[in-house]
Amino acid sequence: MLKKVALVLLFALFASAAAMAFDGYVDITNNTGYTIYYIYVSHHTSDDWEEDVLDDEVLLDGDTIRITLEGYSDSIFDIMVEDEDGDTYTFWDIDVEVDDIEVTLADLDIE
Repeated sequence: MLKKVALVLLFALFASAAAMAFDGYVDITNNTGYTIYYIYVSHHTSDDWEEDVLDDEVLLDGDTIRITLEGYSDSIFDIMVEDEDGDTYTFWDIDVEVDDIEVTLADLDIE
């Protein structure tokens, strides 16, 4: 009987952890006047940028891309995009469950 109770509690623990995982998306719109060649999206707890989500594609000026994010502990992400000139635009601690990203020249990283 004790083993059954322990198994039920263990199952409940794993089920609640899975239910708390963030599954969602972020829409990124390019309004820079330039083509975006790279988009990096990393969970805010990561120390490194993850792989380029555009892969072999580009994001033309005026276009929007939807990036699906699944299995994260919460909805807070860091996002960096790089345009055709190598200029970067970085957004820190964005709650993608609430906010989408519109990249404009005002967001240009100053070096």
